Amino acid sequence: MFNPNSKNNQNSPRGPRRMMPKRVSEFKERVLEVRRVTRVVAGGKRFSFRAAVVVGDMKGRIGIGTAKGLDFSAAVQKATRQAEKSVVRVNLKDGRTVPYEVEAKFDAARVRIKPAKKGHGLIAGGSLRVVLELAGIKDVSAKILGTTKNKIANAQAGIEALKSIEPIK
Repeated sequence: MFNPNSKNNQNSPRGPRRMMPKRVSEFKERVLEVRRVTRVVAGGKRFSFRAAVVVGDMKGRIGIGTAKGLDFSAAVQKATRQAEKSVVRVNLKDGRTVPYEVEAKFDAARVRIKPAKKGHGLIAGGSLRVVLELAGIKDVSAKILGTTKNKIANAQAGIEALKSIEPIK
């Protein structure tokens, strides 16, 4: 007989239930922003959530993803999967800083990242700071130069700047 309270449901019409192993990621994740967005349809308004998530392994790999979902957690999970698919490798000097000054632009966002001596610390603000922390950069001085306050564009510009770094020969 089918018992809905049984853990494995051995006697279920579809056979024993197999538990999916929980996916463990090597990345740390930070939610950059979550917004409630609205779509107007014939019957009224439909609400959903848009999440932006940055993932990094603190060893030079970084990615960003945005996704929508009907609730907060679904949007964050989708954005995290998207971010893990878009991971890029960053060339760091001694694993602590960038080898030289770099500037990049993404849409209206502009950022500048300068190397710093060991012990200087991470001097950056906003979403650029999140990107640099998750990339594992410890000593750098960075500034958002663009006039936009868009967190996603500023984070994308930071990733573009880090991607443009050539390895030192």
